[in-house]
Amino acid sequence: MPDYKRVLLKLSGEALASPKPHQEGAYGISHDMLQKLAHDIASVRAIGIEICLVIGGGNIYRGINGMEKHGIDRCAADSMGMLATVINGIALQNALTHVNIPSRLMSSIPMESICEPYIRHRAQRHLEKGRVVIFTAGTGNPFFTTDTAAALRAAEMKCDLILKATMVKGVFCSDPKTNAQASFLPHLTFDQVKEKQLKVMDATAIALAQENKTPIAVFSIYEPDGFKKVLQGETEFTLID
Repeated sequence: MPDYKRVLLKLSGEALASPKPHQEGAYGISHDMLQKLAHDIASVRAIGIEICLVIGGGNIYRGINGMEKHGIDRCAADSMGMLATVINGIALQNALTHVNIPSRLMSSIPMESICEPYIRHRAQRHLEKGRVVIFTAGTGNPFFTTDTAAALRAAEMKCDLILKATMVKGVFCSDPKTNAQASFLPHLTFDQVKEKQLKVMDATAIALAQENKTPIAVFSIYEPDGFKKVLQGETEFTLID
C-alpha cells in the first residue's frame, strides 16, 4: 500500500444520522455516530496521517430537494444546504474535542464568531501542526456539491488520497440495495467511472480529481475502523485512479 501523509475524508450528511446502515434521506445527528467517527479519525491520526474533512448537509437540508419540492430558488436552496454543513461541522468538531483531538472548523462562507474563514495557507498550517481540519459550506457557491468541494480542497491541500465514505463497501456495477447480484468493483479508472456513469461522485468532482491525479477510495463508513483499514489495505474498498 502507498505511504499516505495527508488524506481527505468526504462524509455525507446522512452518515451522521445513524450508526447503522439506513435508507438515504435519513435526518438528524446521531450522538453514537459522532462518537464512532471521532474514534475512527483518532485511530488514523494516531498512525501519523494528517486528516482533513469535507462534510455534507443532507441530514439537515438538501438544496436540490428544496428546489424541486418546495419551489425555492436554486441559489437560496443551495445556501441553506451550505449552512447545514456548518451545523454538522460544529457537531463533529465537538465530538473530536471530547476525545482530545485538536481540530479547526473552517467555512467557505465567512462567519467568524462560529468558525474560521477558509484560507488555504492557514488550513495547510493547521494540518502541519497535527490538527484535523473540517471544511464546511462547500465551495461557498451555489450549483456546486460537497463532492466537488472535496475534490477541490484535496487538490488545494495536496492530499494523497480522497476517501469517500458510503453506506456500502465500495462501488458496484449496479445498486446493491436493489440488485443482490450486483458485482463489486475493487478497482476502476477515472475514465471507466465516467464511461459507465457510475454515481461515485458528481462529474465535476471526478474531473477535478482526475486532473489533479488524486486517487479516490470508496469504502463503508459503518465498518469498525474502516477509515484506518482502507489506508492500511486491511479491508475491501474500491480504488479509483
